Formats: sequence, C-alpha cells, structure tokens
Amino acid sequence: MTIPHTIEAEYDLIFAGGGTAACLTAGRLATAFPALSILVLECGPTTKDKKEHIQPGQYITHLAPTSKTMQFNVGKPSEHVAGRSSIVPSARCVGGGSSVNFMMYNRPAASDFDAWETEFGNVGWSSKDLIPLLQKAETYEIDPKKSTHGSDGPLKVSFGSEISDLAKEFVEIGAKFEKNRPETDEGNALNVESINKFFIMPKWISKDGRRSDVPHAYIYNNPAKKLSVFDGTLVHRVIIEDGVAVGVEYQFDNRVHESAPQDIRVVKARKLVVVAAGAMSSPLILERSGLGAKDVLEKAGVTVVAELPGVGENYQDHTLTIAPYIADDKVKTLNPLWRGEPAAWGQALGEVGERWGGNNGSEVRFTQAPWTIKLTTHTPATSTDSSKCVPYPEELPELGPDFLEIWNSTLANNPDRPLFWMSTAAAMLGDLAALPKLNFMCSAALLGYPASRGRIHISSSDPLAAPDFEAGFLSSPADVAALRWAYKKGREINRRLPSFRGVFFPGHPQFPKGSAALVEETAPAIDLYIRQTVVTAWHSCGTCAMKPLDKGGVVDSKLNVYGVKKLKVVDMSIVPSNVNSNTYSTAITIGEKAAVIIAEELGGSV
Repeated sequence: MTIPHTIEAEYDLIFAGGGTAACLTAGRLATAFPALSILVLECGPTTKDKKEHIQPGQYITHLAPTSKTMQFNVGKPSEHVAGRSSIVPSARCVGGGSSVNFMMYNRPAASDFDAWETEFGNVGWSSKDLIPLLQKAETYEIDPKKSTHGSDGPLKVSFGSEISDLAKEFVEIGAKFEKNRPETDEGNALNVESINKFFIMPKWISKDGRRSDVPHAYIYNNPAKKLSVFDGTLVHRVIIEDGVAVGVEYQFDNRVHESAPQDIRVVKARKLVVVAAGAMSSPLILERSGLGAKDVLEKAGVTVVAELPGVGENYQDHTLTIAPYIADDKVKTLNPLWRGEPAAWGQALGEVGERWGGNNGSEVRFTQAPWTIKLTTHTPATSTDSSKCVPYPEELPELGPDFLEIWNSTLANNPDRPLFWMSTAAAMLGDLAALPKLNFMCSAALLGYPASRGRIHISSSDPLAAPDFEAGFLSSPADVAALRWAYKKGREINRRLPSFRGVFFPGHPQFPKGSAALVEETAPAIDLYIRQTVVTAWHSCGTCAMKPLDKGGVVDSKLNVYGVKKLKVVDMSIVPSNVNSNTYSTAITIGEKAAVIIAEELGGSV
C-alpha cells in the first residue's frame, strides 16, 4: 500500500471539501495570512494542468458514467416525473463545479441576494455587499468598464472561440417575434434591464480559449507555502468535543488512489473547521458528525450531538427541459463531433491542440434522461444565445392558475427576476448512433425559481453509502405550468429560425393521431411530456440553509453552524433561497464573502 499524501497532525484551518467556494476561500486566506497553515481535503482527483479541465470543449466528458470527477446521486422514483428516478450529478474534484461545469456566464438578480438579508435576516448579504465581491473575482474581457462587471479579477469572461450562427439567429429572430422582448448586448447586469431581452451569453472562458476555473486562479499558482490541497481524501465526519469542532476524520479514497491504505485517520484544527463539500455532500458530513434531525441520525446509527432538523432539507435545483429540432445541413453544429466523424475531430484537435494539448479523440458514453448521449472528448467553446423571460401582466392568463404560486411568492414584486431562461443549442442531446444522420439543434428552457423542494440525508454512517435522496422535481404544479409556457415559447421561436428544417417528433409531446395539437398544443400532452423528460440543471443548493434556526436554518449569517463552535459551512448548500442563474457566480460570491468573514475573525482582511 502507498500513502498518497503526507498530512500533518494539526493545521490552523481545515476545509472538508475542495470545491469552488472552498478553493477560493482557502486561496484568499492563504494569500492574506501566509503564516496560517490551511488544509483542503477533497475526495475527488486533482485538476491541475489536466486537459479535460483546461480545454473548455471537454466539459461534457465529465458526465460519463465512468467519470471520476462526478458523483451521480440517484433520487427515489417519483410520480411527479412519470415514475422515474432523477439523477443529479455533482462535482467530485478539486475546484468542484468550476472545473467541470458548462462555463455559462449567467448571473443572478440583485434581488436574489437582497432576499437573503431582508427575508432571512442575514445582515451583510445584500446585493450592495455582494456585487463588489463578484466584481473582485472577475475580468470581463468583453468590456471591463461595463457597470457591475469586474476588470482585474483572476477569473476571465469572454465569448469563447466563436459565436454560433444558430445563436445569432435565435437572438435576432426571437427579438423580432417577441416584439416586447428586444435584443441587448447586456443580459447579466443583475437588474431589470437584463430581463425580457435576447442576448448572446458569455462564458467563463478567457479570450485565448482556456476555462476560468477557481483552482488554477486561486490555488495552484498560489505562493503560500502553508496551503495544502490534497486530492483523494474522503472526510467521514467532523470531530466535535464539548460543543467545539476540533478536527475531522478521513480516509484516502481508493476511487482516486487505488493502492492507498483504507484506515480511518484524524487531523486536528487549531482555529476552525469549514465544511465545504457542496449541497449534496455537506449535509451528509454534518449528519455523520451528529448534526441533524434526531430521527434521521438515530435511524442511521449516529449519536445526536446537536439537533438541527434543517440539515439536508430545503433541497433546490433548476429543472430543465430540452426539445430537439432539425437544422439546415449547411449550419455548423456539434453533431459531427458527437458522432465521432474524423474530419470534425481533426479540425477540433487542430484548434485546441497547439494551445492546450490534444487527446486521442476517444469516445465516451453517458446517460442523461431522456436520451443516451454519445459524445467525443473535444467540442468547441461556442457562445450561447439566451433570453431571460418573465410574463408580462397581460400574459399571465396563458400560464393558468397553477402558476400563481411562483408569481405571487417570487416574481410579482421583483421585476429583476426572470421566470426562466431559454436558448438554442447547436447539437442533439441524444444517442446519435441510433438516430438518422440529421443536423440537430435543441431548444432548452431552465426554470429559475422552482416551487418544488426536495431533501437529502444519510442512510448510514458509512460515507460511501448512497444517500436517501428525493429531488422533489415537479412536485408543485406551478413548475409544470411554467415549463409548459417555456416549451411553447421555445417551439414558436425555433420554428421561425432560418435554419429550422422541422420538428424531431420523437423528442416532443405525443399528441393523439389526427389531433390539431401539432399547431395548437394542448396542455395535457405537454404536461405529460415535461414530467417524462425534465432533468436536473446541475444546480443543487439550499441543504444547509443560512437562515434562523427556528425556520429550518443550519448556519447563521457568519456561516457558523448552530450549536457548535469553530465550525462553518461554505458552499452552495448555505443558499436560503434560489438564484435565477447558473450557480457558478453565486458559488464564487459565497467563497469571496466567506474569505472576508473569516479574515475579520482572524483579525485581518483579504
């Protein structure tokens, strides 16, 4: 047996988990406090200088079932999704989602942050506090002088290598068809000016075509000598003595280090333990540590240290629907790459090989309901068209009475919030080997504020045991009503695109033979289709919510876990209410804010 890392007996700060927020916070603190010894324990593999993490086009390969950079969380079968089990991947590597995500530069609304303060009492978490931290983290290479964007941060934002023709068509035609939703060059200003507009969405990619991930920006080139980031180290639990977190138990993860010894080890923390394993894993670490609902802990054979019934509850995500269409053969799409066509491979390898290295073009397979997807390990980094839509008052009757739950609770008094955002993808998300050789494109709609909630809990004290997970997708009729409207919007726009050559009917609602619904869709067929095909958007959050204890909270506004000293949670699990965008921006914000909070408690600043 080989010991992969030499881990000392004691550090000042220990991070249990090495995802986006953890790496950012640890990197900031290591720079500000070089004498501080900081340990980051990540169960997944390192990402340092690996092509599959540097080259933007390789993002899709991380969803392969053999992937070592993803954890696939299988939910219980649910009638709300037509009896299916929702599978929710979560990052399992250094840098977390920043190292494997789709890199979409999609930011939340200012009111999303404001709600954390006004509705949940988290002083210091309003938009006026957090937007400067977002700016601090980024360089908006498209126009660094634009309001609310950053000009000298370590993470770069651009349009990537190219803007696809389909993206341009979607924005142009969408703005013409939806006459009250014009085209704009700014869809991420975090205000009402970005709502009900069509725009080209930037990416977390530098102008020279490299992924902007957190570990390469904050960790790997950090000169701090006392910052240690170790991969393949699985945290079992936090050690709590007399109400104080004093360290963690861990073992080397043989999914990363096959020949490592499997004994349980202990490392102590002089000042602070930070649980930062993400929305899917942080609540499980807390529960294995004795922090959670009494019935959950006792059922799993764990002694109760502090009763926190909110741990693992409040699970939220963004539900996603994807509808396939047929594009003109002359339009450039990703389909040839995903079919593994040699000519397309040669071009893609030529584009990225000189700058960031090249692989051998091997294929991978993975399953993402409702289709099996066959993809290659290189895809170009194209920008995405988008529209952040919310119904105008005159459009509300189109959504029906079920939708009012979302409208009244979330949107009516927050004009900077979209109901959903939609786009057209230049590819077919399906098993291309089993389909006609057509030039596919897809319309995607992502619901920003689902009313549905789920939960995730331990099923055992064993850290390798599958969790007891209920995604909760579409358990609220309001979500179905919203996605029904989104599907209709996407279909109406896509069939008007110059490149549109037809609907790929197997991937759409199945209407009765002879029905006029091919023109005028009926709600029952669309609703069934949504329940049969809706999937995760990989945006898990909320399972260790930052809100009052009596309202199901797990941490306070300083990220301290209730009932335990010297223990914080720093990741997307602390979000008390959802944000309308891809969660990378929010994870960055949480990491920057946590660094500020911890630095102040250490008597300094970052």
